[in-house]
Amino acid sequence: MSEIKKIIIGCLAGDRRDQELLYRRHASKLYAVCLQYSGNDEEARDILQEGFIKIFENLNHYKHEGSFEGWMHRITVNTALEKFRCRHNLYRVDDIDTIGEQDADPDNHDYAGLEAKDLMEIIRELPPKYRMVFNLYAIEGYSHKEIGKMINISEGTSKSNLSRARIILQRRVGSFTGLKKKVANG
Repeated sequence: MSEIKKIIIGCLAGDRRDQELLYRRHASKLYAVCLQYSGNDEEARDILQEGFIKIFENLNHYKHEGSFEGWMHRITVNTALEKFRCRHNLYRVDDIDTIGEQDADPDNHDYAGLEAKDLMEIIRELPPKYRMVFNLYAIEGYSHKEIGKMINISEGTSKSNLSRARIILQRRVGSFTGLKKKVANG
């Protein structure tokens, strides 16, 4: 029997040590997921806590098929989506067809020196509706149709929100790398 299966069985039996072990092993990875979907650290901690409550409550539904981490990841993302739907009102924005080529191609920017933590911080600064669609599409790999159903918006609105998120990200990344060059050059 695998170690994770033993821990799950212990958690199902109410063993606090196994519950703590499960939490300690996976909290940091799941917290990173929460940060992607939250606007700040406090909200990320709330999502993580609610996510783990759901994980523990639903362990009996895990069928030991596929990745256990993937199963927990999905619960965490769904918890973030629920929190998002409760806190943010999504309004329809312009259809994707009305958004022109407002910015230069991202390949024209110099991204040298941009670290992953910097990019994650820039993504976290996106308006909530854009950040949610960007994360679901670019990071989780959902289609616009799936995203629309998940957060109760049209497919076109999902596309539009993604396009706007990309425009904002291009501008902020360009500004960030420009500032970093100025600081480095003195």
